[in-house]
Amino acid sequence: MHAMQYTITLPADYDMGIIRKRVADKGDLLDTHPGLGLKAYLVRERGQDGAPVNEYAPFYLWRTPEGMNGFLWGPGFRGLCQDFGRPAVRHWLGSGLGRGPARDTPVAATRHVERLPEHTDPAGAVEAALAALPRHPALHTAAVAVDPGRWELLRFALWAGPAPAAEPGTRYRVLHLSSPELDRLPAGRHW
Repeated sequence: MHAMQYTITLPADYDMGIIRKRVADKGDLLDTHPGLGLKAYLVRERGQDGAPVNEYAPFYLWRTPEGMNGFLWGPGFRGLCQDFGRPAVRHWLGSGLGRGPARDTPVAATRHVERLPEHTDPAGAVEAALAALPRHPALHTAAVAVDPGRWELLRFALWAGPAPAAEPGTRYRVLHLSSPELDRLPAGRHW
């Protein structure tokens, strides 16, 4: 499993209806994309849920690197780059996946990234993050991943209702979820 995200920060007065329409018109294009576990079409809107900025920030869990490459080198990402400029794409190695009890379409997401201190054992930090995956009735899916270039640990969760107040991280709204191969991503630890 590979986690991937890019963020496009938009002006404070940007009409976020443009992003909502873009997702409504094009979101289903990845509903059958080979190798894609899930793509959550995420947004933050300035002044809502404490967001300081307007942002479009899709998050992906890829089942295969071929699927990820097919997207990045294909027409969908090319079109995004033509419309907004080419964003930096963050990438993490998937370390584990948890399935929550909520099967309704997610409406919220949280993403928490923390740098692993130099003295920290990365395997131990991943094990602790996996053990701490949320157990909540509104949890849809949760993932843990690591960027070994920056030694950052990522915790990502999708929620079928509002994210619990105690859940750390950046909060997003989910406009659409494409999940053609989510059921093929193995639950539990990925090593």
